Amino acid sequence: MEWQTFHVELPDNYPYKSPSIGFVNRIFHPNIDELSGSVCLDVINQTWSPMFDMINIFEVFLPQLLRYPNPTDPLNGEAAALMIREPKSYDVKVKEYVQKYASKDAANEAGAESEDDDDMSSVGSFGDDDDDQPAGRMDV
Repeated sequence: MEWQTFHVELPDNYPYKSPSIGFVNRIFHPNIDELSGSVCLDVINQTWSPMFDMINIFEVFLPQLLRYPNPTDPLNGEAAALMIREPKSYDVKVKEYVQKYASKDAANEAGAESEDDDDMSSVGSFGDDDDDQPAGRMDV
């Protein structure tokens, strides 16, 4: 069983244009869209620089975002509101999501289900035009 955590798409003009990065599993986090896995991180979306690389993203930017969510600029309003108003309830819900969607057992169950379904959607859908296709793709 292959356990995937991230979905990464590199545009044709990477590193001059930022990669598209999302989580494969569902995460309850103010800055991550629960259903698509899209990440709201300005260093990836607005302030991207060719000086950044994938190592920066995976060793610095994403761990920082996961450790220190920003509920004042949410992608998931429910998670942001719960984090601000009821931090203990937020922590409980995050732990529930980890057990339900991000444990190895959950990944094994999802893998068994996905073998029957080849039409799964992914983060960063692209049209049929060749111009819109990513230069590369990496599932981590």
